[in-house]
Amino acid sequence: MGGDLDEKTLSHDGSDAEYHSSDSDSDLERGHNARRKTIHRFQRSNAPSAYSSSSRETSGSHQHLLHTSPKKRKSSFYPYKVPQKVTRYCCWALLSTLIIFILSLIRASYTSSRQVEMGTMEKSPPKPPPWESFPFLKRYHGGIRTLGPKEANIPEYPRDDAEMRNNTTNITVIIVEQKPLPKSIPFDPYPELGKDYPEKQECFLDVDGTIKIPRVHYYSGVTNSFPDALMGSYQVLGLRDDMCFERFGRLGPYGYGYSVKRGGTGAGLHGDREGAEEVWSGREDGTEVDYTSIKWAKLQVACAEKNAARFPSLDQSPAKHLFLAEPTDQGQGLQEDKKEEEPAIEVESKLERRDDGDVLAASGNANATTAEPEKTEKHGSLLPRTAVLIRTWWDYQYRTEDILYLRSLITELSLLSGGEFTVHFLVHVRDDNAPIWADKKIYDRILENALPAEFRGMGTLWSERQMGLIYGGIQESFFRDLPVHGVYRSTFMPVQYFSHQHPEYDFVWNWEMDVRYTGHWYHFFDRVRQWTKAQPRKGLWERNGRFYIPSVHGSWEDFKQMVRVQTEMGTDSPNNIWSGLKPPAGSDSSKIPGAPTSQPKSDKPIWGPEAPSDVLTGQDSDPTPLITHEKDHYEWGVGEEADLISLNPLFDPDGTTWFFTEDITGYNTTSGLPPRRAAITTTSRLSKRLLTLMHRETVIKHHTMFSEMWPASISLHHSLKAVYAPHPMYIDRRWPPQYLASVMNAGRNGASGGARTSVYGGREHNFKGTTWFYDAGFAPNL
Repeated sequence: MGGDLDEKTLSHDGSDAEYHSSDSDSDLERGHNARRKTIHRFQRSNAPSAYSSSSRETSGSHQHLLHTSPKKRKSSFYPYKVPQKVTRYCCWALLSTLIIFILSLIRASYTSSRQVEMGTMEKSPPKPPPWESFPFLKRYHGGIRTLGPKEANIPEYPRDDAEMRNNTTNITVIIVEQKPLPKSIPFDPYPELGKDYPEKQECFLDVDGTIKIPRVHYYSGVTNSFPDALMGSYQVLGLRDDMCFERFGRLGPYGYGYSVKRGGTGAGLHGDREGAEEVWSGREDGTEVDYTSIKWAKLQVACAEKNAARFPSLDQSPAKHLFLAEPTDQGQGLQEDKKEEEPAIEVESKLERRDDGDVLAASGNANATTAEPEKTEKHGSLLPRTAVLIRTWWDYQYRTEDILYLRSLITELSLLSGGEFTVHFLVHVRDDNAPIWADKKIYDRILENALPAEFRGMGTLWSERQMGLIYGGIQESFFRDLPVHGVYRSTFMPVQYFSHQHPEYDFVWNWEMDVRYTGHWYHFFDRVRQWTKAQPRKGLWERNGRFYIPSVHGSWEDFKQMVRVQTEMGTDSPNNIWSGLKPPAGSDSSKIPGAPTSQPKSDKPIWGPEAPSDVLTGQDSDPTPLITHEKDHYEWGVGEEADLISLNPLFDPDGTTWFFTEDITGYNTTSGLPPRRAAITTTSRLSKRLLTLMHRETVIKHHTMFSEMWPASISLHHSLKAVYAPHPMYIDRRWPPQYLASVMNAGRNGASGGARTSVYGGREHNFKGTTWFYDAGFAPNL
């Protein structure tokens, strides 16, 4: 019976209109909305209704459906139901957004990785360095009307801030008070050598000896409150700091301040010309020099011939025929082969069959030391010859200022010194397809067009391909995409070649075209030479690696003892943390199990050669100390000519962020890089002994390094005397001196190198405001 009840109950919904056709349609519509819920509700009851009066009424559900109003449906939580179509679109949009976001992250990750690999990662602009917040100094341009004695001058810098505030009023009063123009004085820095040297013969601006050379003029004293040099020292080198040069007195004798028609340059004709005529007041005729017909090459040769007795006799070096013979131009040097032309290309076939000792012996006395001047029976000591190589290139555009600068260099170093210096132009031919080594006509044509007319006959051509022919067999690494024989990585290859072609020169100055000096050239060169000659070897390499700041370090003797203590005892400077977690260069502790991986606190003083295992052997002339470092009383090296004179500190590049610290070619680096030193900028003086060693290391051992490391490292390996000359350097802002010392000597144990905190490398921006660096901004302004 239960089954029949279920069937009737389920079919009840379909026959509802048959029994209640008289009900209104509205009742049916209201009941229809509740059917689904009602039918499920009564399916759960199997008992028949107690009020059924016929067999057709089998359940109370019929009456409940029609006569009982449905329960009121609860209101929905959401007031409006979103259509499914809209929901579907939203889901697709959200999914698409997620996919695009994930793909964007993948692409950004790939692009960032490529940028890091290629080195093109864009970085946010760095914060300006601290020195940019320092105020500028204002007393560099005081004018010659504010001149006063050097002893009475109160420099604007370096001084304490309190002292500066106390003297501000007095400085203003002196500036306002105008003084009459003082009288200029001719400057003569050439020393009297005495009876032990042959007498110097006067040279002239013409071969006939009728045009006397005008002298540079200076003013006594310094301008009011002129700042002192912060790094380096006049007093230490023996340079005069009680004098002042201005434009007419310094450049007037070389064509500045009068017109081209009268033989000048035409510069300095406008503006204030007071004092311009003082330059020519001492001349007999009182007229300017006509430089339009001057031929400097002939004048240098004539001057050297007149003073030939002052120098050693010329010696034909047997090593000359081993290398490429260079065509010589008229007046090229003191030594010319006028009998017959040398062949364009000449190669010694026996070179490969010789060992190191044979090649060393082939050069005769080229490796002899130049510490003591040569002596003769008739006269006492003789002077060494020095060449000044001006580095230029074949299409260089010479400006008026360049011409004045070159005239002053030739006149003051060569003619007025009696031939002690000879100026040459080392001209770089940038076209490697020009066969300057094979055709004399091509060589002469390029050389004639490379220099102004007045300097013709003073040049020597070279090219990178030519250096590749001479110094073949060197491993090509293309370090930083630069060729090993290129001028950037091997600046001194043509200098080595020049030295072998001109063995008459005991020393060679490598001089850049953009170097300027506001003082007298001979005065600077001579004082630097005399000071470096007097330096002892004990502690020399350690002093070479530091900037000397007198306002912080005191006297030179105080500085010397400070460096000794820092070397022997070490320092507690936090910069030592960044000095490298590896043994010192050249040590074998890396091969020993359990050996320490960090450097000791103190440094080993350099005493004698510091050579790698594969250095050139057979060098009997390498200087060696006769006593130990402890027993020497600063005597070894005194009176010895320096083989290398640098104008920047010789720092240790190991562990620094300097870009070329690993540009080493040909050396065995399995146990680490060889010991080395470097000096930024290649402006330096090199002895014939050093250049010969550099050449042999390159030819025989195929060794070379980056240009700024090569001479200093060879000096270190062969125990040659290398000296940093602390010449005066000025700065444009008011740096706190102690802070400046901590920045410049931020390397290991108070040195300028040997640690990642070194000023060389990523911190070279600190030189922007100085007067001596390859990209210094203050030097051209001053």
